[in-house]
Amino acid sequence: MWPSHRLADLGHGLNRLAKAGTHGYPPDTQRRLMILNMIAYLIVVTTLIYALQQTFLDYDRFWPIIHINFAIVAIVAAVPLVHRFGPVAAALLILITECAALFALTYYLGRNSGLHIQYIAFSAAAFVVFGLGRVWLILPSILVALVLHIVCWFWFPVGALPTDQNVLDSLYTQAAITTFGLIAAAVFYSFRLAENAKAETEALLRNILPDSIVERLKEKPTEHVADTFTDTSTLFADISGFVALARKLGAGETVSLLNTLVTMFDDLAERHGVEKIKTIGDAYMVASGVPVPVPDFAARLARMALDMQKAVDEVRAQTGYQITMRMGIATGPVMAGVIGRQKFSYDIWGDAVNLAARLENTSVPGRIHVCPDTYARLAAEFEFEPRGEIDIKGVGKQATWFLLSERQSPAAPPAA
Repeated sequence: MWPSHRLADLGHGLNRLAKAGTHGYPPDTQRRLMILNMIAYLIVVTTLIYALQQTFLDYDRFWPIIHINFAIVAIVAAVPLVHRFGPVAAALLILITECAALFALTYYLGRNSGLHIQYIAFSAAAFVVFGLGRVWLILPSILVALVLHIVCWFWFPVGALPTDQNVLDSLYTQAAITTFGLIAAAVFYSFRLAENAKAETEALLRNILPDSIVERLKEKPTEHVADTFTDTSTLFADISGFVALARKLGAGETVSLLNTLVTMFDDLAERHGVEKIKTIGDAYMVASGVPVPVPDFAARLARMALDMQKAVDEVRAQTGYQITMRMGIATGPVMAGVIGRQKFSYDIWGDAVNLAARLENTSVPGRIHVCPDTYARLAAEFEFEPRGEIDIKGVGKQATWFLLSERQSPAAPPAA
């Protein structure tokens, strides 16, 4: 068994061979050209084996076939060098070479050799080597291959070179295997691309939308997604003094800082079973109880907020940047749905969402500001500090609290 480093070197070498001549092309085109390279290498190896076998078998009799095979090897080996002339140049080179070679070989060996059946593989291979978008090349290629196949059948019932039946049987077997293999490989490649595209699309959707919403869209893609949820909590958070900090740090360091924080918050959202709604600059919005209702929605979001504070403390200790976050949590009914057709998003709205935003705006750096409904639901499980009455836009004067920590042991609920 080969050592792992030898296998790694082999894989690296094959990858370099596959990528030969493809530099500078878009990823999709590059993948197609890499497949062409591997097809070319396979043709070179197998054809060279045939040529050597025939050389040692009977050079004097088979010299025309041997020369044709060596010509195929020389031409197809140049495929990686031909990519510089355009994305379809190598495909045309392979198809023209194979069409001409199969015609000549069938002339010398006759239709009983079965070589002409390899034209059938062109019906599938043309889609792979040219790409689905070049129907103007695919259809003529298939038509030419079909005509040559029929012509070989009627024109060459017996080959120009006298050949033993056992040799013809061997050639027919090889031709059948090659034809079936090429068609199977082309179909497999097509389905693989389709499955990969489907998986990539679904993965992208699941990064944008909640899983349950993705499933609903898959089942009924034309139906609007719109729901009302009674028991939810919403959290808004943003970095205090972010504009001044961003001006000081510059674009690169600012993006790096935000990416670090948002990544940590996203991990926390997944861990606590709450739904990230969106980020707007340095603002982060998350909700609990949507799109899947849960009984402990408020407690989940409270634990999320406390862990977000710890994450900010950790980043501050690592970077030395004096960053703090204001947060606001409100509890109440919301509406939710998928908005837009291009660059769509899952969003929520309602009085509770507006209140959470205003609580964040009137909070204190480093504190979690909560509404009366949130406090009433969580007072038995969490420690709070009264903020007193404040004037909230659109609501008026209202008593609010700061969330401090989770209690070690549950307390009695607050008096009504």
